[in-house]
Amino acid sequence: MKRLYAAMTNEIAKLYVGQDELVLGTLTALFSGGHVLIESVPGLGKTLFVRTLGQVLGCENGRIQFTADLMPSDITGAPVYDMQTSEFRFRPGPVFTQFLLADEINRSPAKTHAALLEIMQEYRVTVDGTSHHVPQPFLVMATQNPLESEGTYNLPEAQLDRFMFKLRVDYPSAQQEAEILKMHSRQLDLNDRLKSEVQTITGPEQVREAIKLCAEVRVEDSLVDYINKIVRATRNWPAFHLGASPRAGLALMQSSRTLAAFHGRDYAVPDDVVEVAIPALRHRVQLSAEAEIEGRTSDEELQSLIRGIEVPRQ
Repeated sequence: MKRLYAAMTNEIAKLYVGQDELVLGTLTALFSGGHVLIESVPGLGKTLFVRTLGQVLGCENGRIQFTADLMPSDITGAPVYDMQTSEFRFRPGPVFTQFLLADEINRSPAKTHAALLEIMQEYRVTVDGTSHHVPQPFLVMATQNPLESEGTYNLPEAQLDRFMFKLRVDYPSAQQEAEILKMHSRQLDLNDRLKSEVQTITGPEQVREAIKLCAEVRVEDSLVDYINKIVRATRNWPAFHLGASPRAGLALMQSSRTLAAFHGRDYAVPDDVVEVAIPALRHRVQLSAEAEIEGRTSDEELQSLIRGIEVPRQ
């Protein structure tokens, strides 16, 4: 897995510059069977990243632009009447892909959000009592703009909890932005560049096998106890109105295993847990009204909480 991770990041870097948290978080979620919620302003290359990732891993990729009038059937697909057979047949929607970019997901109403719930959790779409399975591996990368609130709908807690990580993507550094200008200002066709410059190093079957290998990484009982203490501490932390659910502990376990595999180990260590803790917890806790008035952030509070938990000596 260490060699595979290095090969993936090297190929991605041929077209996608920087954003290490996004690359590491997305790959960790992918090989842990999770999904990611990305908070960023427009124009930071999220569509380019998804297309590059699909080319590198030999998987299909797609994009849905969420709008206020988007209906659930626009995502999942719907029965269509076939004149030749005089029967209805299911026509799959754009969700039937492997890497899905759900762009500005908070611009759609709750019933459209709900259409993604079953798919993200069970990898299937049920229409008229018939289940249609989406191809695996299946990764949802949902984005939301933190600056604009007009015409948006907050994601319900049930759906936020479905995302393994919430990643915050900021503007690139001056050096990275200069590299972006040199790399992408020549009006070259992106499809041609993906085929000629980025090498496909694996395929869907190999990705599924790698996911199984990551799941076999050892997590000692002392580390399980450490994860449990972190998650349970969020429920009693004074600055939090709402703590993390047991699904947060599962996310920490699974992602720590994957991160250990990326580092070439067959066992997880506390540093793996600490590295993924904030992305895995920041969207699962809610600050109290007093903490918000005082200007505190969930990331700062989580850092303080984690520092207060005794690290196991393995």
